[in-house]
Amino acid sequence: MDFWTQVLNFAETATHRVGVRLLNDFGQVQAAEKADGSLVTQADKWADEELRRAISQTFPSHGALSEEVEHIFPNTEWCWIIDPLDGTTNFARGLPLWGISLGLLYQGTPVFGYVHLPPLNQSFHGYWYGDSGLEGPTGAFLNHRPIHTSPDDVSPNHFFNLCARSTSVLKNPFPAKIRMLGVATYNLLTVAAGSSLGGVEATPKIWDIAAVWAIVQAAGAIWTPLEPTPIFPLKPGQDYSRRAYPTLVVSKPELVSIFLPLVATVGRKQTRHI
Repeated sequence: MDFWTQVLNFAETATHRVGVRLLNDFGQVQAAEKADGSLVTQADKWADEELRRAISQTFPSHGALSEEVEHIFPNTEWCWIIDPLDGTTNFARGLPLWGISLGLLYQGTPVFGYVHLPPLNQSFHGYWYGDSGLEGPTGAFLNHRPIHTSPDDVSPNHFFNLCARSTSVLKNPFPAKIRMLGVATYNLLTVAAGSSLGGVEATPKIWDIAAVWAIVQAAGAIWTPLEPTPIFPLKPGQDYSRRAYPTLVVSKPELVSIFLPLVATVGRKQTRHI
């Protein structure tokens, strides 16, 4: 088995196994509020531990950074970034839209991503090597079928996704229909799948974006950071628990000039509060 086949098989097996347990807990657990105001449940903590254990057993030389426990980026060539339960509020309140996210970084930059959404029975994965010098499979996939962004021009009958902290953009006339999904990964993955033309996330953490960085760009999407500091590569020894990465993702280059002026203030406002 070659390396990339092992990576894909591992990500699929691990997230689906964890997903079965999370479906049993779905809507049945109590949530507590973390220091940043987001929610956490015992299910998040169990899934985080389970995924970190699986990584250490299968890839003992790889590092891991996770939402619930390990926030320091390790000094390893390969590192997995884990979001054990993206959409915890949806999960705790019984809304069937949440997922499990794994991103694999090489020398601090994502090159592979896998996101499994158990309630939807949907799994996204993709490969994006950038200038890493790596070679291997290419493309983005939904349930193993190739996906690509929409070629459409914007219209009032196309979708654009907001997050809960980016609603200030609605003060302006907006050229598309707004949707708010409550799951950072799925927000941007709908662009990769061609369902929406764009999405903005005002305060995503590194575990919210590591997997989708590879998937959405492999599908043809344009990733535009809303702050000047580069996102990747991550630096060994740095604590990523508080850093946010305001981000705009659109389906094709021509849409950047349409949506960026509408959401640019989201990035500036959030940067002042980090």
